[in-house]
Amino acid sequence: MVQYSQARFDATFAALSDASRRGVLEQLAREDASITELADKFHMTLTGMKKHIAVLERAGLVTTEKIGRVRTCSLGPRRLAEEAAWIERYRQLWAARFDALDEIVEELKQREMVDDREK
Repeated sequence: MVQYSQARFDATFAALSDASRRGVLEQLAREDASITELADKFHMTLTGMKKHIAVLERAGLVTTEKIGRVRTCSLGPRRLAEEAAWIERYRQLWAARFDALDEIVEELKQREMVDDREK
C-alpha cells in the first residue's frame, strides 16, 4: 500500500477547499500574476489575497518571488499526483460498489418480471 504524508495531504486539501484559492490556481495556470493583480481580479483586499497565497505556498502549490516592491506568484513545483492517486483509489472503490448495486437491481428486475409472468 502506498504511504501518504498526512500533513502534506492536509495542507493540499485545505488549500483546495476554498473556491478563491482554486480560482487563483486556475489563473496562475494561464499566467503568472502579482498579488495585487490577483486581489483585483478576485475582488478582495490585498491582505486577504496575501493570506490565500500563504496557504497555497505552504501546500507547495504556489511560489512567490519579490522583485522590488512587486511579489509575483506562479504555480509551484508540486504536482498533485499522490493526491490524485489517493482520490482515484476511492473513485474505483465507489465505482465497484455502484457496479455491484447495478447488478443487484438488474437481478431484482429480472425476478420481478418472472414473478409477473407466473401470475
